[in-house]
Amino acid sequence: MLFGIISDTHITDRVGELPDEIYDKFKNVNKIIHCGDITSNGILDNLNSIDGVSEVIAVKGNMDTMALPKEIFLEINGFKIGIFHGDKIYPRGDLLKMKYYCLENELDVLISGHTHIPLIKKITIPELNKNILLLNPGSPTVPRFPLKTVMSFEIKKDVLKPEIILIE
Repeated sequence: MLFGIISDTHITDRVGELPDEIYDKFKNVNKIIHCGDITSNGILDNLNSIDGVSEVIAVKGNMDTMALPKEIFLEINGFKIGIFHGDKIYPRGDLLKMKYYCLENELDVLISGHTHIPLIKKITIPELNKNILLLNPGSPTVPRFPLKTVMSFEIKKDVLKPEIILIE
């Protein structure tokens, strides 16, 4: 299964619309995950209209007023995946606190946003014989990283393959 992951779009509170390139980058994905700070329901409708996309999974960010869950848990191919915006982690993006959140919720993967900075980080915990994968797609509209980004995430049998995608 191939996911497109996006976060922190801030449409229309900071930016007028999503870059057209995103629709092209996500044209082959099965599902899209939006990690919050959407700020406009229309964005979810637009993402859902991409050919081949069967579902848009979205969580509420600290700037969102729409009725969305704060966190979602999925299990795919035996991997337990958590999705949340990330505003419950303080300081913002703290890796140790995200690791503990994963351990408390028995997660293999945590997908979040909030920092506007892309991240693919594997954390190995030898004493538990466990690996945790932390993913953040950054932001395609208001990045704190010099480049605008989204992410693809492929789950194939027992293989996890995330990739940061640059938006021009």
